[in-house]
Amino acid sequence: MARRPTIRDVADRAGVHPGTASRALNPAHPGRIAEPTASRVRTAARELGYTPDPTARSLRTRRSGIVGVVVPDLTNPVLPPIVRGIEETLWREGLACLVADTDNDVEREAVAVRELQARRCEGLVIASATRDSATVRALAGGDIPAVLVTRDVDGAGLAFVAGDDAAGVEAAARHLVDLGHERIAYLAGPRELSTTATRLAAVRRTLPGATTPVVVFCAAYTIAAGRRAARGVLTDHPDVTAILAGNDMVAIGVYEALAEAGLRCPADVSVAGHNDMPLVDKLAPPLTTVAIPRAEIGVAAARRLLAGLRGEDEPARRTLLPTRLVVRGSTAPPRTPAGQSR
Repeated sequence: MARRPTIRDVADRAGVHPGTASRALNPAHPGRIAEPTASRVRTAARELGYTPDPTARSLRTRRSGIVGVVVPDLTNPVLPPIVRGIEETLWREGLACLVADTDNDVEREAVAVRELQARRCEGLVIASATRDSATVRALAGGDIPAVLVTRDVDGAGLAFVAGDDAAGVEAAARHLVDLGHERIAYLAGPRELSTTATRLAAVRRTLPGATTPVVVFCAAYTIAAGRRAARGVLTDHPDVTAILAGNDMVAIGVYEALAEAGLRCPADVSVAGHNDMPLVDKLAPPLTTVAIPRAEIGVAAARRLLAGLRGEDEPARRTLLPTRLVVRGSTAPPRTPAGQSR
């Protein structure tokens, strides 16, 4: 078996000291070596097929060069752009990401965090399974910097980065009221999530008095859960003329329930969602929803973690990035007067 090329081999090929070759190939320190020399080293490494040994570097520097990213469900279309924003930002600083999917399970979350710590991850970015995560709270004040993304945890005291859900939901609710809807249903997500609490509070602030909404909690932020919840609303509250969904997946479930009931959107019932996930503008009708800056959330979370890794003594803070309402064809003025059944 051919011997694996070493950094000394690269240095000899490029005609430089091994330390110079190492610095030239370290993405965490761009610009430390003059570009002509760095280019010569990169060419030598490519010709020899050299790749750095992460284990050796870890032993030498006492750094793993790895950040753990814990997410609740990678099949949710909202999360991949966030993860990519995290990865691209950290990669430019010489850090790689190790991603763990917890499937919204608190036990899997605990195991994932323990495993990432055992692998000497330098930091963690977490979208927690619940707002009452003991695993996440235990990270506060620990040796490993941690940042929460999209989902907060009660009492954790960690930095938190998300879209401004409250402002977005308020805009969506006001939009329905401005169209003339007086009987609105809100399909909230699971009670145990911070996103559910934030969005529901915004709905209740925006729809007081005569427009107090019908509230139904979904078991999950999924199409199936949205369909089940919408069926119940259409049966128990036939006077509802608009449904505001906790997220776009739930909104798609509402579309399906309306079709089953022989109702049209928006002629019979207007529908609005949250997140502006890919392809909702291709639905029939295109979905009115709240757009969140998915990639930017990931970038902001990574930058906040980098600040922690640099030892910047900054108190944990909440970073809420602007959201915006995107009005499409799924919302319109109600056809029937408020208070009358269809």
